[in-house]
Amino acid sequence: MTGVSEKEREVSSSGGLQAVAAFIGQYLRRPFSFYLISLLSIAIVPSFIFSLVILKRSLDAQEQVVTSLLRASTGSVTRIVEREVEGMLTTLRVLSTSSAVDLRDMRAFYDRASIALADADSYLVVIDRNHNQRLNTRLPFGNPLARASDPESVELAFKSKGPLVSGVFFGNADGRWVFNVYLPVRLASGEEYLLGLTQDAAGMAKAVNRSTLSPGWSAALVDGQGRVIVSSDVSVKSGDRFFLGKLPAISIGVSNISENGRDYRVATEFSVVTGWRIVAWAPRETVDAPMLWSFLWLSLGAIIFASIAVAGSLTIARLLSQGVKLLASDARRLGAGEPIEPRRYMITEVEAVSAALARAAAVRTKAEGEIRFLMREVAHRSKNQLTVIQSMLNQSAYSTEDAPEFAEAFRKRIAGLARSTDLMLANAALGVDFRELAENQLQPFTPDDPHRIVLAGPPLRLDTQMAQTLGMALHELATNAIKHGALANGTGIIRLEWSVSREAIAIRWREEGADIAPTEATSRRGFGTVVLERMLGMALHAELERKMHPDGIEWHIRIPRESDRKAPGEAAS
Repeated sequence: MTGVSEKEREVSSSGGLQAVAAFIGQYLRRPFSFYLISLLSIAIVPSFIFSLVILKRSLDAQEQVVTSLLRASTGSVTRIVEREVEGMLTTLRVLSTSSAVDLRDMRAFYDRASIALADADSYLVVIDRNHNQRLNTRLPFGNPLARASDPESVELAFKSKGPLVSGVFFGNADGRWVFNVYLPVRLASGEEYLLGLTQDAAGMAKAVNRSTLSPGWSAALVDGQGRVIVSSDVSVKSGDRFFLGKLPAISIGVSNISENGRDYRVATEFSVVTGWRIVAWAPRETVDAPMLWSFLWLSLGAIIFASIAVAGSLTIARLLSQGVKLLASDARRLGAGEPIEPRRYMITEVEAVSAALARAAAVRTKAEGEIRFLMREVAHRSKNQLTVIQSMLNQSAYSTEDAPEFAEAFRKRIAGLARSTDLMLANAALGVDFRELAENQLQPFTPDDPHRIVLAGPPLRLDTQMAQTLGMALHELATNAIKHGALANGTGIIRLEWSVSREAIAIRWREEGADIAPTEATSRRGFGTVVLERMLGMALHAELERKMHPDGIEWHIRIPRESDRKAPGEAAS
């Protein structure tokens, strides 16, 4: 049971594999265009994917470069701002060391500060512990002064006991948005004052110049309260709340922020000296535009090239299909035996197949012609052989007196004819070699000593008609020799010699050492003589000469070399 079960499983598995193979074979039967487009897809799709990978890596590298440039730009802005503020603090420290910082001599301090700040964009204020302005170089000395416009920063500066940079605020005396740099001082009397340098917020515009930013990017200085000090974007005003409210109070680096349904790419830097933030931003679509355009151009190029490739493939497939259809038509004509002419094709391989079909048609036509010719020849030769057999029958009956002798003579003559026919069939294309024909016909008569039959002559090929006639002639000559001539005793010799010239083929049959009387040989005319005189003379237009010698007979046969009797490959020497 186990063996049967395993065999059944093997048969089932084999049947399943055959079914799968049949399904795959049926599924894969597709037009040439399908495989051509599939080949193009195999070539194009991986290239497109590889291009996308390279593009992504390139854009990532580009984004890293842009990020580095943005951080460098924000860092540069930070250094500009801090350098400006440090300069203001240095000025305040120099002024704070003056002995003129005394409420009893505020006029002298005003004059000295005015001279020191003559070429500066800022002006000096002195604020007491009650937030009152005691001095302001922006206004003439002696003018009434209001309280400080930024009391929170003033109070914080008094408490910090150190330098302080305020946020942006609206200056009442200036009528514009400004910021202060404060330095607390304590007089010998114990009184505390703030020395402050006030500067317009617009004066920091040089720090956020668009020339230092990448295209599409904007930058702004934002104070600790989230108010804009100055911005490169004209739509973002000084003193306004910075529109990116989700920006952390302290953040460094590049990040993505969504605000009011719009995504932004933001780079920030924090200034420790001022407490301000330097912010650079750009809409995400602006940042992603190069990648998007690169992808669109790549996709467009891929679509264009793929369309061109597909169109070219379909054109080539159509040309091939047309060529294959014409080849199929030629193949059907070849099967029907019709002549085919080679066609011109754009594809050389198809043209080669067409030429091969044309050659095959020509070969078939030639072969059919040869077959028809051979059939006619077979019919003609069959008639000739029937005539020859009839002559052999008549002569055998005439030359013999009893039935056994008649049968034996007729059998031998039929065997000689068969041997000639075998040679003709075996050498139909090249012709029958005369030496092979002679050896074949004389072989049944060859004595124990083969040297008693001597053959000599050049290579000579005969056509089938000549070979058949000469074969019968040689058979009859050998039959006469074994009965009455050189082969009738144990010492006679037969010499068969031939030669070839441009005009004729000459054959000499000479018997030596025969025990016959010349008068007897002359008076006897058997079937061999009839064959030689009638058939050679009539069929081959041969000239015959018969001589009698005391020791045997001699025949000279001269066959003209007419063009209608030339055999293929016939030797000329």
